Amino acid sequence: AALLEMEENQITLDNLEKGTDNPAFSSMGEERLYEECDGTCDESKEERKGEGKGRFSSYCRKALQPASKAKRFCKAHAKVLRRVVLGLLGVAYLCYFIAACWLNFQRALALVVMTAVVVFFICWSLFKKYCGAKVLLLLSPIWKCFQKSWPWLKWLLWLALLGGLIMWLALDTSRNPEQLISLAGFCFLVLLLFACSKHHSAVSWRAVFWGLGLEFLFGLFVLRTTPGVQAFQWLGDQIQFFLGYTRAGSSFVFGNTLIEEVFAFQSLPIIVFFSCVMSILYYLGIMQWLIVKISWLLQVSMGTSPTETLSVAGNIFVGQTEAPLLIRPYLADMTHSEIHAVMTGGFSTIAGSVMGAYISFGIDAASLIAASVMAAPCALAMSKLVYPEVEESKFKGKASIRLSSGEEQNILEAASNGAAASVGLVANIAANLIAFLAVLEFINAALRWFGEMVDIEGLSFQVICSYVLMPVAFLMGADWADSPLVAELLGIKIFLNEFVAYQQLATYKKNRLSGLEEWNGSQKQWISERAESIATFALCGFANFSSIGIMLGGLASMVPQRKGDLASIVLRALFTGICVSMLNACLAGLLHMPTELGDCVTFLSNANFSSTSYTMYTCCKQLFASSVLENGTLNFTGAWAGLAESVLCLTQCCGHYNHTSCAG
Repeated sequence: AALLEMEENQITLDNLEKGTDNPAFSSMGEERLYEECDGTCDESKEERKGEGKGRFSSYCRKALQPASKAKRFCKAHAKVLRRVVLGLLGVAYLCYFIAACWLNFQRALALVVMTAVVVFFICWSLFKKYCGAKVLLLLSPIWKCFQKSWPWLKWLLWLALLGGLIMWLALDTSRNPEQLISLAGFCFLVLLLFACSKHHSAVSWRAVFWGLGLEFLFGLFVLRTTPGVQAFQWLGDQIQFFLGYTRAGSSFVFGNTLIEEVFAFQSLPIIVFFSCVMSILYYLGIMQWLIVKISWLLQVSMGTSPTETLSVAGNIFVGQTEAPLLIRPYLADMTHSEIHAVMTGGFSTIAGSVMGAYISFGIDAASLIAASVMAAPCALAMSKLVYPEVEESKFKGKASIRLSSGEEQNILEAASNGAAASVGLVANIAANLIAFLAVLEFINAALRWFGEMVDIEGLSFQVICSYVLMPVAFLMGADWADSPLVAELLGIKIFLNEFVAYQQLATYKKNRLSGLEEWNGSQKQWISERAESIATFALCGFANFSSIGIMLGGLASMVPQRKGDLASIVLRALFTGICVSMLNACLAGLLHMPTELGDCVTFLSNANFSSTSYTMYTCCKQLFASSVLENGTLNFTGAWAGLAESVLCLTQCCGHYNHTSCAG
């Protein structure tokens, strides 16, 4: 009967043409099939599904067996494989290095230096790991003998160093006596900070002298020695080239016209790029490695605690709120003196991201890098002078402090997070610039109005700063004529921010390099190279009143239970940070070497007078000084005497600059 029924309901081509439906897909067909199965169909379906899944998983296991075996093999021989891969990469780099040196050694000099530094640290790490304990055991008798002799030996060393320093200063300043003013300013600032010390009797003079000594030695290396000058000049040039790559991204987003004409699209994208790179370096562990090495040097020499030293060392590369993140787990237990050191380090330096923006203004990159590095030991030293340690630090005996690392899973996430994190910083800088420049203009308008009431013309915030801070600028080493402008920059930096001050300094530098007249009536258009160098170091720091809120907000979010301690310390730390930047400026004035003027006769004889430059200005001034008007006859002295080109060059110089010789 069932077979007959199925034959009746069988689908044929005729039925399809007539539109007959398949009863199995109709509602009645479903009910009939369910009744016939009596509920056993669902169970059989589930069994078939289970069997299908089991067969599929077994197929997958069989297919993945080679991969599983390879994974187990890699885990079992991970060390060997790692060594093989590193060995192959090392051999490949060695071949590349040899080829680069063989083709052009001068071109590959930077590669040689970087390779030598990396190889040195790798060898040092391996030496410490495998031979360090043995060497220490062998040297222990010598170390014991040295410790016994140290009480009298240290005084002998200090006397020798002091005598050598006095002799060097006497010989060096004999050629440039104006350097003594910077030395006097340096001593005055140290004495001022000691007078403001919280606990005079508790000052750790070891930290003070070692910090100032390291600052002086580094400054001497960077500003005076040929290798130091060349190395930092090269480093500054490379950073400028590196920051130039920002243009590829910003020109695509904003277009070339906006980049060339609008400040916000010219300088602020550099902060985004630099922040992205710094985030990548943090992810790779390079920044942590650098910070640990620098902090180890400061800690061993100055005897400061690991926590405060790490934070101050981190400030060389990152900002005032980012550096304390390195020691975030330890902030709650730090002493008042250690927190003061952390704050002072933040106020005394600038972040690497904004440094890129200042370099884009035209500020000397080598000076900015040197100022940031020199500020670290000086900040620690002056912090311990102003707020000495009188409590028992919980971290004094700790051999090492664990550095916190990022939570990124890969390098792309690190790059993305770094770029995203900079958006707030860029917006903050742009907003501050708009607000501060607007407020400054309002203050100047109000001061002009008040001044006009008593017949004082041209009264402004800058004029007041130039008079109030002029003695400070002069003590740092600026010429008396340049002191008002340097004092004006200092006032803008302290009361507004260093961004606005560096913009103004960049304008002065641009005017000087373009060969403008030094004076335009009674207004000075630029400052000397020496004053520029002093101002660059003096402005290099976040120590301004607007940074107080940033510092308190950043640290209070990490340790909210210590808000009261932070608020009681911040003003003292701000004052110390301002003085640290000024001490760096004094050292820059002491170590500054004036640029030697070349052969002006050759330069002016071959010069194209269609445009001016600083070299042309100085050579024309030399020519004006060599010209003498006697009885209506123009004569020349010195290198210009008896030269046929003298009159022609004088005529060309008179076309650009004013002098009494031109009237004749």
